Amino acid sequence: MIKLSIGGKPFSRGSLEKELMRAAFKNICTEMQHRIGSVRHPITGEFAFATVLGHSLEDMRMHVEGSSALIEVVKRRLSEDESIAMTSNATDKKAPHVFLSYGSDDRDLAKRIAQRFTDAGIDTWWAEWEISAGDSVRQKIDQGLEGCTHFVVLLSPSSIQRPWVNAEMDAGFVKRVNATSRFIPLRFDFPVAQLPPLLSGLLCPEIDKGLTQIKSLIDDIHGLTRKPTLGEPPASAPSTGYSIAATAIAGLAVNDSANGDSHDVELEVGEIVERTKLSEEDVADALYELRAFFVERHDSWHATAKLYAEFDQFWKPWNPAEDALKLAADLVNDSGFPSRPSEIAERYGWEPRRLNPAIFFLKDRAAVDVLEHMGTHPYSAGFVNKSDATRRFVKSRS
Repeated sequence: MIKLSIGGKPFSRGSLEKELMRAAFKNICTEMQHRIGSVRHPITGEFAFATVLGHSLEDMRMHVEGSSALIEVVKRRLSEDESIAMTSNATDKKAPHVFLSYGSDDRDLAKRIAQRFTDAGIDTWWAEWEISAGDSVRQKIDQGLEGCTHFVVLLSPSSIQRPWVNAEMDAGFVKRVNATSRFIPLRFDFPVAQLPPLLSGLLCPEIDKGLTQIKSLIDDIHGLTRKPTLGEPPASAPSTGYSIAATAIAGLAVNDSANGDSHDVELEVGEIVERTKLSEEDVADALYELRAFFVERHDSWHATAKLYAEFDQFWKPWNPAEDALKLAADLVNDSGFPSRPSEIAERYGWEPRRLNPAIFFLKDRAAVDVLEHMGTHPYSAGFVNKSDATRRFVKSRS
């Protein structure tokens, strides 16, 4: 008598359907990761990376990492047939660009201010750098005003009388009203009491010939705060971006895990209620919030490797994202770098609990080739090998 089995279990129509759906889900995830991962910004050269959220075709979502400009390219590249639910993290900050307005009597001081701005990484429009022989003065000024994020006017008893400076201030104030530029009046030997009415309500820093106050102004333009650094939040409630209840449950799994591997931790609802002091309703809602990080099986919840890659940074003295970049860079740059996790761990001095989330972080982004087989415990893989995607991963984060 012939007996068929799937995954070591007796064959049934239901098990066949589940296996087919699981295989289809895995194939679609891999295809979409490669499809999105192959998108490159045509100017910056940045590559996109995607992770999969969800456990089935019904709740599948893709989380895309990259700048907002790159993510817009990804959206345009995806055809309607490939359109799926997609989230993104786009962290771009526009570099500061200063338009420096000044009177001719203050030229030398203005030049030194412009040079200090430039030395501090602030792109600065200063007339003598921008306007060449034969140029249209008005057009050049218009271009400088159009692209500036900060309009800085050097106010002095002389410059406030100059029609050209006042015309530039008019344009700078319009940009402030339209919220397209910051307006910063910088006083030099100019009393606050003599400020025009429209400027009297603004903070107008004072500068002297020694530029002793210039660092504070540079910090303001770069958006650096003078507030003291926030202290660490209580260890029991770090700011994870998830609800307090979800954070508490994630913390249980992170702290209970011995190796940072899938199914390393199994939690029952009653146990979660007892240990977190949450209500059953709050636990149910939190587990739904964390559905990308847990799998429910027989009335218990198994933490996946994705959870440790995401949440270790809040409770452990390491960050899987930083560890993953280090690992990927060594794989790319060191031809003699080992591929066995046990040898990698020995080289780094890491326990499996730290290495496994870093490996999964790369695997989840299809940034390495991972060979899994039996007998690798306590490591989650047998071999970790670089690919072209590893190189792109490192270049996009360097």
